Amino acid sequence: MLRTTIPIYATGSFILSLLLFFCGIESALAKVYQPGFLQITIRDGTTGKSTPVRVRLTRAGKPVLSTSNQAVAVSYGLWDHADGYAFQPDSSFYIAGSFNLQLPPGIYQIALLKGNEYINQLHSLLIEPGKTLRKTYIMTRWIHMAARGWYSADDHIHIRRSPRENQPLMDWIQGEDINVGVLLKMGDFWETYYPQYAFGEKGNYRQGDYLLTSGQEDPRTPELGHALGFGATGAVRYGQNYYYYDNVFDELHKRGGLTGYAHQAESFHGYRGLTLDGLRGKVDMLELLQYCVSAHPLQTEHYYHMLDLGFPLTATAGSDFPWCGHDHDHGPPERSARIGNARFYTYLNKPFSYESWKASVAAGHTFVTSGPILDLHVNKALPGDRIALKQGDTVSIKAEAYGNLLQTPLNVLEIVAHGQVVGRVTKNDSGQSAAHLTITINLPSVAHGLWIAARCYGDSTQAAHTTPVYITIGGNGFHHPETVKKYLNKSEAYLLELEKELDIHRDNPEFRAWYYKKGLKTRIDETRQIISELKVKLIAH
Repeated sequence: MLRTTIPIYATGSFILSLLLFFCGIESALAKVYQPGFLQITIRDGTTGKSTPVRVRLTRAGKPVLSTSNQAVAVSYGLWDHADGYAFQPDSSFYIAGSFNLQLPPGIYQIALLKGNEYINQLHSLLIEPGKTLRKTYIMTRWIHMAARGWYSADDHIHIRRSPRENQPLMDWIQGEDINVGVLLKMGDFWETYYPQYAFGEKGNYRQGDYLLTSGQEDPRTPELGHALGFGATGAVRYGQNYYYYDNVFDELHKRGGLTGYAHQAESFHGYRGLTLDGLRGKVDMLELLQYCVSAHPLQTEHYYHMLDLGFPLTATAGSDFPWCGHDHDHGPPERSARIGNARFYTYLNKPFSYESWKASVAAGHTFVTSGPILDLHVNKALPGDRIALKQGDTVSIKAEAYGNLLQTPLNVLEIVAHGQVVGRVTKNDSGQSAAHLTITINLPSVAHGLWIAARCYGDSTQAAHTTPVYITIGGNGFHHPETVKKYLNKSEAYLLELEKELDIHRDNPEFRAWYYKKGLKTRIDETRQIISELKVKLIAH
């Protein structure tokens, strides 16, 4: 048999060559897979200064869950649990103006978002091995409402707050361009959640035209709905008399606060509570726009009910973060819970402050929105104003809606009087567009009082609605003579619903109305008396 002998020195050289070969490959691979670095700076187009924004980073359509040390993190979650920290429910995160991040090589997409008034940005980023990509982006507004005297607010944010959370939460609301963020302590029959370290001026944290303040969503019951309050010098809770919302409302008023019902009075039978307390004059406002009840955020049924009976209510709105979005998953940005996805604007005819803002909310100088901007003047009066006219006078109305063609395209603008559309334009009408809609009409020879509001719709998730202007004739109210009987009968039906609840002794500890039967029955009787008086006063005329 023929044998081939390989010299030992040759074998060693061969192995060394192989080692060098594979080391070269390893070195080359190391260079290919060596991480790159991203440095992002965000500036405001008006001020030129660094500004907070919300950032969403994706690769091939999937969120990148690498965390930057510069991400502004605050613990949040349902029932005050720690469900989230650095990332928002849609996998975005807030930054105070800049961030650095180490990333594997590849192509990424970065979305930069800053609330409704700023133009969203989407950019592609190429991260190369061992290299640093530096980018500076300028955020620009398509409209500047504060410059017009209108300041935005989200009245329904659930995050526990000590003084240590003030700055990061300030970055969050500035990242959504929310001028006033109302942090709500939440309660139920047993306990409270999302504590706030102080209320009133002591609980405020302000930077320029941005403000954090405290409020409460308490009481909350499945039979009467969820109460809302803010602006008071202290929280109010009566555990032994939990179902007597009016006691809480009266005390909040004494402490300088405003009271209302959340969730459009739709969920948790809030319309019962609104009837019981609203007809007795205990309620200042109604959360008119929100994503908790439906993907269509504007729900007006119970609002128009109270208005047509002649009871004024300020329209407000809030996100109910982190509870309410289209879902609570890490899904597309438009589907997730987010601070400011429902907000309201308040007009101030003086410099911005906590007191001036609160006074203007109380006066009803508001409109609610999930995107479109509204402007309404009735005989030059603003939403919330009251106008006294003589019978036969003419009412001049001008309404305008503003949108952005890319992110808030408008479809319809309507003027509503007593719940009926008296003026309507669409983007397809002559002189109108998806960026600007306008109506000017006159209502001649007005015979009786009425309320007038403007509302606007974009796509199915975008809507806006003003608080009404209230018109009285000859010192009478602004109720709707043609619907008073219908709505008083509905009010009675809601009271009957509640009475039936009082007769059911439930084992489920969430339902405790039966336990307060005597006190609630007294309040129902008081409300019935008011309904009887309104029938005599309003239907007879």
